[in-house]
Amino acid sequence: MTRPRATPATPEADAAGIQATAHTSGAEAADGPAAPALTPPAELRRRLTERLDGAARAWLDQALDEASAHPGAHGPVSVWELRLAEAGRRCGPAHADAARVLVLHAAHADADALTRVYFQGTADERRAVLHALPHLLTGPDALPLIEDALRTNDTRLVAAALGPYGARHLDAHAWRHAVLKCLFTGVGLDQVADLARRARGDGELARMLGDYAEERTAAGRPVPEDLRRVLALTESATATPTHGTDALHGTDDPHGKES
Repeated sequence: MTRPRATPATPEADAAGIQATAHTSGAEAADGPAAPALTPPAELRRRLTERLDGAARAWLDQALDEASAHPGAHGPVSVWELRLAEAGRRCGPAHADAARVLVLHAAHADADALTRVYFQGTADERRAVLHALPHLLTGPDALPLIEDALRTNDTRLVAAALGPYGARHLDAHAWRHAVLKCLFTGVGLDQVADLARRARGDGELARMLGDYAEERTAAGRPVPEDLRRVLALTESATATPTHGTDALHGTDDPHGKES
């Protein structure tokens, strides 16, 4: 499937780009709340409640009150964990991510609780955990969840893993390979948080991108426009072109543009 042409790389575009695309559940539709990982919880709640009907608002208020009153585990499964499972049905798929993030935040879920919810939850619940991480943790304790998501073939999890928490804590090697995985699987790089800063002047990433572009060109396949955009970021502080990038230069290359 051909992806739309990427917008110019700016920090603002990187942030806005984490909002949903065709690879996400639609939780951040154009008229819906901003991406849950980027929006402060108070603002996220305000935006979400504006879009919910009366019954859904009442359910959300009750779920958040329960989570605030009984954080942590009470019995085999905590009350707020049950609310995570209900969120899609109660608030609708378009708003489930935001609702789950708010419940996790109200419950003050720590790394242990987030890990339990992630590994016991559905793919939708796992994605919500990934979105909630920057609101709940400052240290790298949940990095194994990011690494697990990046090993999957679920493009929605891959995109969520590369939000602000992943951008902050993935080391350079893992982050580079995550960017390549986005290109392999069709996750738009507009969804990678802090892309401009982390890619700028990264010669090793430029080499990897150049090699991938060479492979695609040799196979008669188009070079993704996203690859061109991030390669331009790596070259912004690189004096000489990286090996393999000749496949990307010049307008006469029949495979130089996305079909």
